[in-house]
Amino acid sequence: MVENKKVEKIWATADCLIEEEQVERAIAKVAKAIEENMSTKNPVILCVMTGGLIFTAKLLMQLRFPLEVDYVHVSRYEGGVVGGTLKWMAESSIDLRDRHVIIVDDILDEGETLREITRVCQKQNAREVRSAVLVNKLHDRKVQGCERADYTALEVEDRYLFGYGMDYKGYLRNAPGIYAVKGL
Repeated sequence: MVENKKVEKIWATADCLIEEEQVERAIAKVAKAIEENMSTKNPVILCVMTGGLIFTAKLLMQLRFPLEVDYVHVSRYEGGVVGGTLKWMAESSIDLRDRHVIIVDDILDEGETLREITRVCQKQNAREVRSAVLVNKLHDRKVQGCERADYTALEVEDRYLFGYGMDYKGYLRNAPGIYAVKGL
């Protein structure tokens, strides 16, 4: 647990990289692209908890076609600011065999989480696995095969981010914009 004063200071001193209105417009564009590509495929929208929760909810409210929703809970951070070993807390409860799957997450940083979730979906014989991320971090440390998502709302510089589902030590997921922590 982080002290409230420290969390408040992180938010107060952070740089707002993308305002809420711009984030919402970017999400609407992703929703339109998903609808154009997937509206006849009865996809499974697979939310990556906890970071993908807000982005998934915002997308779902704009998708006007039959789909199912489920989640996986996978983490590399577990309340910290540096990624570690991938830890699975929950797998999808929907049978993904012969299904079109869209993995929805908050951020594509190095791609290790996306690569592993994709591998698990493919192992379950999903017909097609696509990915949608709110934010793609611009750097050259991505794992092979996960350099880009199929649907990307925003691209940002390589800084530690929070807001719209992304967190700082478990906090600030509720920030209404994309913020970068100073000094990290």
